[in-house]
Amino acid sequence: MPFLLRVELPDVPGSLGRVASAIGAGGGDIEAIEIVEHRPDGTAVDDVMLELAAGVMPDSVVSACNAVEGVRVVWISRYAAGGNLLLDLEVVEELTVHREQALDRLAGMLPVAFRVDWAARVRHTADGAVAVSATEAAPTELPWADLKQAERLPPVDDVTLLCGAPLLDDEIVVLGRSGGPEFLDSELARLGHLAGLAVSIAGR
Repeated sequence: MPFLLRVELPDVPGSLGRVASAIGAGGGDIEAIEIVEHRPDGTAVDDVMLELAAGVMPDSVVSACNAVEGVRVVWISRYAAGGNLLLDLEVVEELTVHREQALDRLAGMLPVAFRVDWAARVRHTADGAVAVSATEAAPTELPWADLKQAERLPPVDDVTLLCGAPLLDDEIVVLGRSGGPEFLDSELARLGHLAGLAVSIAGR
C-alpha cells in the first residue's frame, strides 16, 4: 500500500538525493515527489509518495531519513488515495471543463490535491452550517467561520486539523486532515488561490 511521507530538509543541492537514498536503504520505493514549501530559513518541505517492500515497516524509512544530517520526518501515513499526486493545474482544468459545477467539483478534488481526509463546501444559514457538497468522509457537523482569506480553523476534535477558504458571501470550503501534518502557509495560499479560481470559473 502507498505511504505519504512529509519530510523537512536543507534547501541545498544534493539534499533530496540523500533523502532518496535513505528511503531506498530503509526499504521504500519512491513513486513521486512534490515540493510543498521553500522556507526563508533555508529549509524545504517535500511530500514523497512511496511503496514499502513486503515486510518493511514505515519506522524503518523514518529512521533512515532522520539519520541524514539536517533531515526531519514530519509525518508518515498510509495514503489510500493511491499513487497519483494531483497537481493544482489538473484541478483547474477539471473545473474549467465543468464550469457550472465548479464549486461542487472543487470540494470533491481537494482531498487528493491536498492529501486530506475530506473536504466540504459549507453554507451559513439561519439554522447553522450545512454542507452544500462534501466528500464521503466529511463529518455531519461542519464548522463555520466568516473567512476573508484561507486560514487554519480551530479543531473540532483531538485529531482532526482544519483549514478553510472563502467561496461566496455565505459559503466557505473546509478541509479536514486527521492526525497531521499541520497545514503549512504554502498550503493555505494554494487553497485560497484555487477557491478564488473556482468562483471565477463558475461565474459567481
